[in-house]
Amino acid sequence: MRRFLPALVAALCLVGVQSALAQPTWPSRPVRLVVVFPPGGSSDIVARVLAEALSQRLTGRFVVDNRPGAGGTLGATQVASAPPDGHTIMLSNTAPIVTSPPLYPSVSYDPVAGFTHVTYLGAVPLVILANRTLVPATDLAGLRAWIAAQPSPPGFGTSGAGSVAHIVGIMFERQTGLRLTHVPYRGSAPMQADLLGGSIPLSFDTLPQNIENIRDGRLRAYAVTATQRQPMAPNLPTVAEAGMPGLLAENWLGLSGPAGLPPGVVERLNAATIAALADPAVLARMEEHGILPRPTTPAAFTAFVADQVREIGGAIRAMGLRAE
Repeated sequence: MRRFLPALVAALCLVGVQSALAQPTWPSRPVRLVVVFPPGGSSDIVARVLAEALSQRLTGRFVVDNRPGAGGTLGATQVASAPPDGHTIMLSNTAPIVTSPPLYPSVSYDPVAGFTHVTYLGAVPLVILANRTLVPATDLAGLRAWIAAQPSPPGFGTSGAGSVAHIVGIMFERQTGLRLTHVPYRGSAPMQADLLGGSIPLSFDTLPQNIENIRDGRLRAYAVTATQRQPMAPNLPTVAEAGMPGLLAENWLGLSGPAGLPPGVVERLNAATIAALADPAVLARMEEHGILPRPTTPAAFTAFVADQVREIGGAIRAMGLRAE
């Protein structure tokens, strides 16, 4: 037995090495980065910047795949049901993870356990907007007075039912006692076109998506739903400064994959993302679109998601809200 033991150990080691070498590398084909909104919005832009950066740092190509619909739940459902091999991931955000599941009773995935949450990326503040021609009010108090004076509830556009903008609109109604009519779109870009064209008078949307139209005076902005003024719009007050401190809300972004992603894939994707966001060129492009990157560990991001689902998702359920 002593004669054969060294040979057996050597043979087992060889088998282990061969087995490890036989394991497929990741990524072994293009990685699909699902964005749950149409092209042109802030999420889509951030995803394309990140896909390019990850393609340079890992062995495969990352391809953005826009899958909008039902408040982001259509794309999220596809990701949750995809094979957990690391070749389908999602630019996760507030809508499909936090606000939409309680709004859409047919959602089949668990927003926490149904995904492997890889890293938090950052958050984008929202802004209260109006078409300057349709709405004469120049500050938030004046806007509230204008809404109250209308014969019927004015329409407010958002990027979709279940979006964080939709929830901010509901919060605005509840905190002011005013009535608005929600007009959901399939993404920010078509909503913005109608806002500029005068089909709707008001909107709640992400600041970066609208900053150029605010700067050139085509749209009037009243306040950002953040705790601090934003570098890209330093003269724009926060909701607290404008008299509505309870209207804080941000659209956060992260990276998530199907539940059960191999730990090695999670570790490599997390590390590559952190490295990409530390690159000055990538960092500048992110900040240009209103994102101050704050990547985290998978455990920290998962805990954050669970808190959001419990607090914000729970509040939506308590209000008995449902998507139109």
